[in-house]
Amino acid sequence: MITYIDGPEIKITRNDGIFVDAEFYHTGEKFTELEVHRLFPKSGGNRYLVLLDTEGEQVAIIRNADNLLPESKEVVLSALDEYYMIPRITRFVEMTDKFRVWMWTADTDRGRITFEVRNHISNVKPLYDGRVLIKDANDNRYEIPDWRKLDKKSRKLIEPKL
Repeated sequence: MITYIDGPEIKITRNDGIFVDAEFYHTGEKFTELEVHRLFPKSGGNRYLVLLDTEGEQVAIIRNADNLLPESKEVVLSALDEYYMIPRITRFVEMTDKFRVWMWTADTDRGRITFEVRNHISNVKPLYDGRVLIKDANDNRYEIPDWRKLDKKSRKLIEPKL
């Protein structure tokens, strides 16, 4: 049976990073080290958030984080931000090809990174608004907010991959 959370019947507190603890007021049940995930990551926003235990089992679904107590909402949104954090590429430093595996070095809003892209045709996704989503060989994700606004060298490096 799925437990739906509609409002302030739960207190959610910060545990560590992406983990939260939850206490249901009406039953007194307490859960620790829960992960908050979006059931609909691209379109759901703050609605339909699932709380998963350490085994990946569903504890409850929050219908809308905006209906939680303010402290609980802040904790949930912070955990989501940490879990879904995607570094934004601001500049490409270098791209090299070795045996059809691309090694990319880029500056991001979180520092300089080097990563592998094995198939740029399937792992580099240009979107209609100029954004580009990139998935590396380790399934890490990166975003270019608008490739057209990159510096000239970076545009020259990324443009053939689009």
